[in-house]
Amino acid sequence: MDRQGNRRDYSSAYLRRTYREAGQVKNETVANLSSLPGHVVDLIDAGLKGRQLVRAEEAVAITFSLPHGHVAAVHAMARQLGLPALLGPAGRARDLVLALVISRVVAPASKLATRTWWEDTTLGADLGVAGASTDDIYAAMDWLVSRQDAIEAGLARRHLGPEPNPSRMALFGLSSSWLEGRYCSLAARGYSRDGKKGRLQIEYGLLTDPAGRPVAVRVLPGSTGGPAAFATIVQVVRETLALEKIVMVGGRGMITSARIAALNQPADDGTQPPGGSYAWITALRAPAIRKLMAGDGPLQLSLFDEQDLAEVTSDDFPGERLVACRNPVLAAGRARKREDLLAATEKLLAPLLARVAAGRLHSAAAIGVEAGKVISKYKTGKHFEVTITDTSLVVARRQEQIGAEAALDGSCVLRTPVPAQELDAPAVVSAYNNLRYAERGFRSVFHRLEERVKARVLICLLSSYLTWHLREAWAPLTFTDEHPPAPENPVAPARRSPAAQAKASCQHDAAGRPYCSFRGLLGHLATLTRNQVRFAGAATTVPLLTDPAPAQRQTFELFGTPIPLTLK
Repeated sequence: MDRQGNRRDYSSAYLRRTYREAGQVKNETVANLSSLPGHVVDLIDAGLKGRQLVRAEEAVAITFSLPHGHVAAVHAMARQLGLPALLGPAGRARDLVLALVISRVVAPASKLATRTWWEDTTLGADLGVAGASTDDIYAAMDWLVSRQDAIEAGLARRHLGPEPNPSRMALFGLSSSWLEGRYCSLAARGYSRDGKKGRLQIEYGLLTDPAGRPVAVRVLPGSTGGPAAFATIVQVVRETLALEKIVMVGGRGMITSARIAALNQPADDGTQPPGGSYAWITALRAPAIRKLMAGDGPLQLSLFDEQDLAEVTSDDFPGERLVACRNPVLAAGRARKREDLLAATEKLLAPLLARVAAGRLHSAAAIGVEAGKVISKYKTGKHFEVTITDTSLVVARRQEQIGAEAALDGSCVLRTPVPAQELDAPAVVSAYNNLRYAERGFRSVFHRLEERVKARVLICLLSSYLTWHLREAWAPLTFTDEHPPAPENPVAPARRSPAAQAKASCQHDAAGRPYCSFRGLLGHLATLTRNQVRFAGAATTVPLLTDPAPAQRQTFELFGTPIPLTLK
């Protein structure tokens, strides 16, 4: 106790020596260590007890580190979705395919680049695919193609069955991917939906649920048109997926009248097609819409004076509903673009007209060649009346034709046999608008053999399926709108929720953590490494994870799973 009555604790540290003299044990104080810092006293104590002391920087050595967080997160989601079991029985082929799917999500690249990348992450070591040969990968891809029907049937049960999908609706989109290489049995020239004109390509038809989760895919020659692709996917839905009473939603010109007639047509023996009857939602082409507008037809622009959604009927489509809608914003944009293109064409024509008028260019053939080059540049030839002689060139706008096209600006007419009590007009428009989910590209194709191309596209489908769920789970960490408002009018442009607008405005959450894109989050997760650590005096190394950043920890918490040290 001190003079104020407070308790005071004292501690002393002494270095003492014990020895024996004349048969007696004696002690001697060698030094008083009380003034030294505690950690120095502990070091002296450990040294005197025979422990090996090393310098701090030599106590622990990190022999090597590998990026771990990004592949661990994607693998955790794959396991949560039951993707390994969906692929097939456990084995070398399944591990290779799973690694290809995860790699497609994290770092899309060619087969050779992917195989090299495996060795630079924990994915290669943990799944046992590091050092895999090209032949190993090809064998795994062939195995995957043999499992395609079973995989797609499993996805269909999850997302297109009556319980998970009470509306019984499926979206079908047709897209294309260009070919990297000189030969592929499926490659052909056709309409390029990814903007790679003049390149050999393949087509693929993708079937998704109403929310955009991919369920099935079929690869087709690059010259395949929409109707033929639709017929192929209907066969898959009927025979492979065994779905009943499904509503197929397809783009304009894909579900034609001929395809509709054949959709539920009995077989040659008079029996009904297996799998039940199918309905559809599709859009009319411009000539059919003009016919509805002609004269006193059922579709008049006055219908849109006070509303932008109307339902009409026509004798040309017995037993069907026609849902007409008009988007004024889209109409204004198309009118503006048309006028810009026409003006740009006239500007290019001005020097040519001056050359002809000055006599520097003559002969109808020569003038026609030059005029064709100019008018075809912006694809506006249908809007110009061109008169050519050996000494003159006259170009004038076809105002009547331009007006007829302008009348359709922003207009769309959907046709469907689905009764209104099952699907009202706004729901029909919303279903058609959701086609954007099914029309996303799978990038380029690097393979030559047909089966390998099919395997590549199937891997893309599985990675897209995985990515869809990752984006949903990580929405609180990214700029994704977590709760987009239900549109009051399906024709009006989509709106973001106030919460999403706040994300875009402040860029940080309530804890001060920055929001990022999906790719940015994967890149951040890659900084979470797994390190092989060797401690002084030990012959082996042990794996240790770096301390995760708050956002890295939260990505796994959103899955409801801890950060795994290894993938298996």
